[in-house]
Amino acid sequence: MFRENTKHLQSNLFGVVNRVSKSLQKKIDNSAEATFYRLIFSRIDERLFKGLYSEEASRPNAAINAMVSALILMKLRNWTYEELFENMQFHVLVRIALGLNDLETMPFCMATLFNFQNRLNDHFIKTGENLFEQVFDGLTARQLKELKVKANICRTDSLLVASNIRSYSRLQLLVELILRIYRVLTDSDKSLYRQQFERYLGKSSGQYIYALKPNDFDSELLKVGELYHWIDRQIKPLYADQQVFQVFERVYREHFTIVGDRVEVRSPAELHSGCVQSPDDLDAAYREKNGTKIQGHVISVVETATPENEINLITDVALKPANTDDSIILNERLDNIKEKTPEIEELHFDGGYGSESNDEKMQKEEITPVQTAIRGRESRQEISIERNASGDYEVYCPLQRVKAEPTRKRFKACFDENICRTCEHYATCRLISQKKGRVYYFRAADYLKQRRQRSLEQIPPERRSIRNNVEATIKEFACRMPGRKVRVRGRFKTELFMYGVAIGVNFGRIYRRLKTKNGIDLHYLSGITCLYAKISGRLQNLIDYAGHWMLNRHYRFNIARFMIYGF
Repeated sequence: MFRENTKHLQSNLFGVVNRVSKSLQKKIDNSAEATFYRLIFSRIDERLFKGLYSEEASRPNAAINAMVSALILMKLRNWTYEELFENMQFHVLVRIALGLNDLETMPFCMATLFNFQNRLNDHFIKTGENLFEQVFDGLTARQLKELKVKANICRTDSLLVASNIRSYSRLQLLVELILRIYRVLTDSDKSLYRQQFERYLGKSSGQYIYALKPNDFDSELLKVGELYHWIDRQIKPLYADQQVFQVFERVYREHFTIVGDRVEVRSPAELHSGCVQSPDDLDAAYREKNGTKIQGHVISVVETATPENEINLITDVALKPANTDDSIILNERLDNIKEKTPEIEELHFDGGYGSESNDEKMQKEEITPVQTAIRGRESRQEISIERNASGDYEVYCPLQRVKAEPTRKRFKACFDENICRTCEHYATCRLISQKKGRVYYFRAADYLKQRRQRSLEQIPPERRSIRNNVEATIKEFACRMPGRKVRVRGRFKTELFMYGVAIGVNFGRIYRRLKTKNGIDLHYLSGITCLYAKISGRLQNLIDYAGHWMLNRHYRFNIARFMIYGF
């Protein structure tokens, strides 16, 4: 049964904060953890998670805002689960960050946290909705509004993330899956089918591969293929509900093909970068970039970049398989970016994000693309295209400017060949010689591409290096991944890491900014939340003390003290 956690709103007269000196209280109040409680913990909308729990009267859930905040702190501080719970038990400031003002209670145990993540994962599989994304969006929208962060100019970049999986060779992956299939069989079926699996049992997949000679690999692949074909017909129908057979079905389809009634091994050329890299992470893909080989995912980050802003915040993050091109990621996220920051007018990115479809989509959304590098080779002499106020296209080079005329599928600009002959680039020019002169054909997409590539030169010089600072944001993600490898596997868990870090990075920037402002009150962002907490906490204390009035006269003095001094 779903129940919101409001216990943290009830101030504890005998809590840790009230039992230390005023100087320590002030240090605690201005600490990063206390600010985290006010800006993150107290603002998590627990109602987002209501659908994870039963609507019938039953045992209530553990504190959701505490579990979500703990996961954020875990990603931000790069803790293991053991380190998280150790800090929750013995670190006073961490307890304050999670709304705990004593040294005894624990809001949840490790098993409860794992079960909560399993519920989130099941919801993600069923609906495709990651509730952590909604937490990130809700917190960020409020921070942008309260801090008055302008989002009319944004920048984006991406980083490759290796999944925490073992690197398998092709044959080793196939053998590993055979061993896992054998493990899920019942004892009776293991005895019945042991003969088919016999050659692979008693050793790991790696040990089996190491014992082979290089010349035996092709014949072994064929033997494995025949066993896969037999498993597909004989074993799979009996264990179709087992998760390992979901992996098996995909691997079988990727590596083998059936010709008639015979199985054949696909050639290496038929295998693509999106093939299963490991049975432990079906979402991971292979990619090689700048000499680095990655089996995992790519994280794309968008953040504000308006020069007038005192701080800039991450507004959108996305996770895709590692073999996904940056331009495709941007195209899929543009609608989300526009929805989160409707005032966006200018987006800065590098050469990997430019594409024809992105140009058309950004023109539709009235976003000016600013590309800081150009992918591919540049022409020796560029033919430039402009669009005037009436919507007509004009094409020009250093010697001529002509008006383009529409054809059935594209536009055509005719140049005077006599003038062209005087140009030093005549021999290498992109113009086509025809009877009526030199002709240049183009589409509307070519104009958009040129506009994107020239946009950097058309903005003020002080804004031309705006994109560079997004590299620092990328490093804030990378520094929490030694060797660019996360500690988890799979898309869902990697997304939890991604959103947790993004929330933590934004919080860190806000806290550092508030701390550097002389004389600023770190409470100013908490607003009504703190006021409500203070009022409701005192009312609850009055009720508690009133209940004990008749039981212990000693409390009369405490009530009088509370009502007079407020503590």
